[in-house]
Amino acid sequence: MLGQVDISKRQAEIADLVQKAGFASVEELAERFEVTTQTIRRDVNGLCELGVLRRTHGGVEPPAPASNIHYSTRQILNLPEKRLIAKLVGAKIENNQSVAFSIGTTPEIVMQALTGHDKLAVFTNNLNVAFTASSNPSFQVTIAGGRLRHGDRDILGSAAQAFFSNYKVDVGIFGVAGVDEDGTLLDFHEDEVAARQSILANCRKSYLVLDHSKFGRAAHVRGGQLKDVDAVFCDRPVPDAFLESLRGSKTEVFVYEGGGVA
Repeated sequence: MLGQVDISKRQAEIADLVQKAGFASVEELAERFEVTTQTIRRDVNGLCELGVLRRTHGGVEPPAPASNIHYSTRQILNLPEKRLIAKLVGAKIENNQSVAFSIGTTPEIVMQALTGHDKLAVFTNNLNVAFTASSNPSFQVTIAGGRLRHGDRDILGSAAQAFFSNYKVDVGIFGVAGVDEDGTLLDFHEDEVAARQSILANCRKSYLVLDHSKFGRAAHVRGGQLKDVDAVFCDRPVPDAFLESLRGSKTEVFVYEGGGVA
């Protein structure tokens, strides 16, 4: 399927572990997963070929990012957490609704959770979302035109902004690269912010989907505030410092805890 990376569950766990720790030796990984060092070498070789990790003396580490982490890496980082978020959002979306989706891996995984719905009208500049949505013949899928961004498989720029402004949808679903402690939403490119803001301005309900790692993550382009959205969906409770930025707002926060919503 377009946008999916063909790796094992153990490889996904290795990638997540190394991304968080910054480094892991082959021996440490073999001991942790209770397999041979030869098996771990095969796993990490595959991840290095995909650009998810890179070899260094004695082990592996994350690749040095020029800006954001590569899409194929983001697809598998915090994947279980993103699926919990998707489950939360899926419970809020009704059949026959119109939904706009932004770029990013979490919106893509939310779309995967919605394929069992009926007669959704999907509007997106994310080809991974569009391809997943097209698997349900009852969905009407409309995509933005323009120049395709390689790797991320999305369309940005003035054409994408104009695309979203042509519609008034029931729900807008989007992610961010990071959230500053004062509640500022952050991304890596001005075009990413502009497309997200166009969705926000043209939906009746706005859903921000993000896993816990986005709180405090640095990115340099400002684009709105947490309090601008109708609802935040996360896998863990929002840290207290960030909740302060929501004080007095009408933004709801949905968290998946112990098999349900908290």
